Amino acid sequence: KSGERNVLIFDLGGGTFDVSILTIEDGIFEVKSTAGDTHLGGEDFDNRMVNHFMEEFKRKHKKDISQNKRALRRLRTACERAKRTLSSSSQASIEIDSLCEGVDFYTSITRARFEELCSDLFRGTLEPVEKALRDAKMDRAQIHDIVLVGGSTRVPKVQKLLQDFFNGRELNKSINPDE
Repeated sequence: KSGERNVLIFDLGGGTFDVSILTIEDGIFEVKSTAGDTHLGGEDFDNRMVNHFMEEFKRKHKKDISQNKRALRRLRTACERAKRTLSSSSQASIEIDSLCEGVDFYTSITRARFEELCSDLFRGTLEPVEKALRDAKMDRAQIHDIVLVGGSTRVPKVQKLLQDFFNGRELNKSINPDE
C-alpha cells in the first residue's frame, strides 16, 4: 500500500501518558491501538526531585519540611523550573531564600542525577509503546513516523530511550500543545 503511513503518537503530559498508533491513508486516520498510564507524567518527575531535595535539606539543616505546605510548594516550583532547565543544560541550581525557619536552601542537581532519580519512570514509558505495537499487530520497523506530544517529552532521556527503542530513528517534535 503506497500511500499508507503508520504513525506512533507518544503523548507525555503533566499527569497522564498515552501512546496511540494510527494508520493514515489519503487523509483518513484510523486508530489501530492505544495504550498508556493514566498516572504517569511530569508531576511524577517533579515529585522525585522534591523528595530528593527534602532529604537533602533534612540532612544538611536537620529540618523536616514534609508537613510544611508552604515550604513544599516553594520547593516544588523550584523543582519544576530546574526540570525545564535540565532539558537544555547539564545542571540546574535551586535557590530558595528562607525555605524553613529562616534557613536558605541553595543547592544544585545535574541532569545525570535527575535521570537517575527517575530512571524507572523513564524506562516505564516504553512498556505502553510495546503494548500499543502488539495490539496493532505491528513491529517497530513498520512505524513510519514517531510524534512527540506534551511538555514532558522534552526531557532528553525520554527522547533518547524512545529513539533507541526505534533503532535511532528521527523523532518528530513539532507538536507541543502546552507552549
